[in-house]
Amino acid sequence: MGRNGSKPDVSAAMKLLASPFVTSVLLIAFAVGLLLLAPKLTAFRTPGNQQGYEPVQPIAYSHRLHAGELQIACLYCHSGATRSRYAGIPSASTCMNCHRFVTATMGAVRAEDELAKKEKREPRQVISPEIAKIYAALALNPATRLPDPKQTPHSIVWIKVTNLPDFVYFDHRPHVNRGVACQQCHGAVETMEKVRQDQTLNMGYCVNCHRNVDQNGLAGSSASPVQLTTWAQPGRSVHASTDCSTCHF
Repeated sequence: MGRNGSKPDVSAAMKLLASPFVTSVLLIAFAVGLLLLAPKLTAFRTPGNQQGYEPVQPIAYSHRLHAGELQIACLYCHSGATRSRYAGIPSASTCMNCHRFVTATMGAVRAEDELAKKEKREPRQVISPEIAKIYAALALNPATRLPDPKQTPHSIVWIKVTNLPDFVYFDHRPHVNRGVACQQCHGAVETMEKVRQDQTLNMGYCVNCHRNVDQNGLAGSSASPVQLTTWAQPGRSVHASTDCSTCHF
């Protein structure tokens, strides 16, 4: 009811809402709302999709340096990929094959050499804080790289980056042994300072890849863009199953 007991003028209110000014204000508010929500919408993931997951690791290991600049083969560290379901994480002793001698980056060593010359003294041994974590895990004296009885060995607790749901069975062996490159699923790891999950790795991604290679072979044509290792046989015919029981049983 109005102030004088009369009914409110509904038609006037409807005319106001239908006016171009109000319509413009509502559209602008809607557009601003979408812009504010856009970052959250792009970050939305369906359950099980961890694309872009990039956890902080206990040691700041650079794949860009090791796999990219130094061109260390993936299988040198992840040797289980050819003979096991899992690619595996290298033991600290594998790291020591190189880091028994390499204690810091070349840049840090050269910087110490230049400083020693300037100060007219012998260069001191440079030990990277990250490499020192490997020595600590193995209970080694950083200076000598020999066992230190005062220390206790402990595991390096790496955080798994690429995770599939528990109801999915994946085996590295048939993929790697047929020449599928690691980069096909893991992305250009050799360019990553910190490894992240590159693909969605959802069912559509896997099934479409299997259908593609069944029809076109392994990189047998431009229609089959599957990345291969250098020793693989391009155009090789394969039967990549799309049966449900292959991955779900």
